[in-house]
Amino acid sequence: MNIISWNVNGLRAVLKKDALKPVFDLGADIICLQETRVLEQDIPQEIFDWGYNLSLFPAQKKGYSGVGIFSQKVPDETRVLGNSEFDNEGRVSVARFGTLHVVNCYFPNSQSEGKRLDYKLAFCDAIHRFCADIVSQGGDVVLCGDYNIAHEDIDLANPKTNRNNPGFLPEECAWMDRFLAEGFKDPFRLSHPGENGHYSWWSYRFNARANNTGWRIDYHCVNDDLLPRVKESTIHTDIMGSDHCPVSISLTL
Repeated sequence: MNIISWNVNGLRAVLKKDALKPVFDLGADIICLQETRVLEQDIPQEIFDWGYNLSLFPAQKKGYSGVGIFSQKVPDETRVLGNSEFDNEGRVSVARFGTLHVVNCYFPNSQSEGKRLDYKLAFCDAIHRFCADIVSQGGDVVLCGDYNIAHEDIDLANPKTNRNNPGFLPEECAWMDRFLAEGFKDPFRLSHPGENGHYSWWSYRFNARANNTGWRIDYHCVNDDLLPRVKESTIHTDIMGSDHCPVSISLTL
């Protein structure tokens, strides 16, 4: 099973750039999108002609946030987190295929001076509990999406100058430490230990993408028991259309 995750920074904007079809042409079984900012009636019919089913969970606020899962197979179940504080912002969509739960998340940005840090950390803890509960009931989890966290110094080009900036605050990195120590793993980092230069987001300013001055904030994390079945974890830096690029994971099920 191949699963792609991509923060499109506005689905309509990506469609105008003709940037979405190349991602679908990769033939993934599941494509998880974040920051869609649309309602289902806003999506052109042509997308449904590409052979995928859609589970879309928009935010209550029009044009804000939102997540969606496209899948070649109809999921056995779809749902949200079950917490209105976060579901109202369209931050989580879950698709279950047998015992595999694909949890698609758009983590909050902690914002300048940590204005939403408490909200962000509450979301992080809620997701951790949610995923751990699935595992405790015998399920497997792929938690994918835009985490809005660069975990370690090697996950961004300029760690020293960004230590007090949202996405690299000590509290956010500490949560990632706990998450990855308590039942979950980051397959990409395990297959690229100690390597910097692997990024998934770049500012639109200062030619950041051309200079690869970026951050790795998009992940697929899996529960410990699922890790041996991960074949490959990839960052698709060649795919344009957003300030993020898609990331993918391949599993043997």
